Amino acid sequence: MRIKCVISYDGTNFSGMQIQPRARTVEGEINKALRKIHKGESVRIFSSGRTDAGVHAKGQTFHFDSNYHLTPAEWKRALNSLLPTDLHVNEAAHVHDSFHARFDAKEKEYRYYILNERERDVFQQNYIYQYPYELDIKKMQQAAGYFEGTHDFTTFSSAKSETVGSKVRTLYEVSCFRKGSRFEFILRGDGFLYNMVRIIVGTLLDVGRGKLAASDIGKLFNKHDRQSAGDTVPPQGLYLWKVTYNED
Repeated sequence: MRIKCVISYDGTNFSGMQIQPRARTVEGEINKALRKIHKGESVRIFSSGRTDAGVHAKGQTFHFDSNYHLTPAEWKRALNSLLPTDLHVNEAAHVHDSFHARFDAKEKEYRYYILNERERDVFQQNYIYQYPYELDIKKMQQAAGYFEGTHDFTTFSSAKSETVGSKVRTLYEVSCFRKGSRFEFILRGDGFLYNMVRIIVGTLLDVGRGKLAASDIGKLFNKHDRQSAGDTVPPQGLYLWKVTYNED
């Protein structure tokens, strides 16, 4: 029986999603919980993708196979009773044996948050990027539109990316909004390269500060050079918001 789970986690004290030796990870905690449920038997999980250390999730998805015949409500209750308080199963469901959390994902949505104030707020520093410089929201909104559509995102991915083959991706939405001193960036697409969201946001911040013009974005795509784009903004402002599948 194959089970799909949607989880949320506070990434502050995790070294990312993917299991690593001698490091606390989301996958590692889930594996420990499933091993207890299965009386010491290891159960492998497959997630929709990685998130880095410090990155949060509102709607990460994974699946696993089990011979136990529990209802979705029972799976959710059993896992949450064993998981730490910074990791929570929002929902569980039985899915077809052909379902794959990574390969069947049709769209991912990420959100990034910035607090645009000079004084540091110590209570939000793990959940938002505190950026003290003045930003022009209209210029940033104009620049965001250049990222939408199908492009080769080599310029906007980390040089450490392990992606083999094409770096062409399609973004359905890249938008930014301001409410008071809080900025929200929304990015939806069919897939994302390593650090792609954080580099796009860093580039939009350069536009907001006047370091780049909105019309420069097209030129950056053509350079295929990571050094031409903006900085990689810190992980704590980033949230994997939602993963969409055909069945949804």
